[in-house]
Amino acid sequence: MFGFTEEQIAAFGMTFGVGGLMLYMLFIIGQLAWESKAGKFGFFVMMLGLAFGMVGFVAKYMIQWVMGMKS
Repeated sequence: MFGFTEEQIAAFGMTFGVGGLMLYMLFIIGQLAWESKAGKFGFFVMMLGLAFGMVGFVAKYMIQWVMGMKS
């Protein structure tokens, strides 16, 4: 499609598509904290509990970048 291979399209979707969804999820968590008037500690707890799963996804790409590997 448009001169790209399936592997290139999948890599683009995994980096930018999932990354965009992760940013949107952070926005939603922040909005929940704002509407519930959670305060600073409550905001921290919500981010820690709800956004901690994203750390592994980001860490994978950071480790590959540092080691010079391709996925």
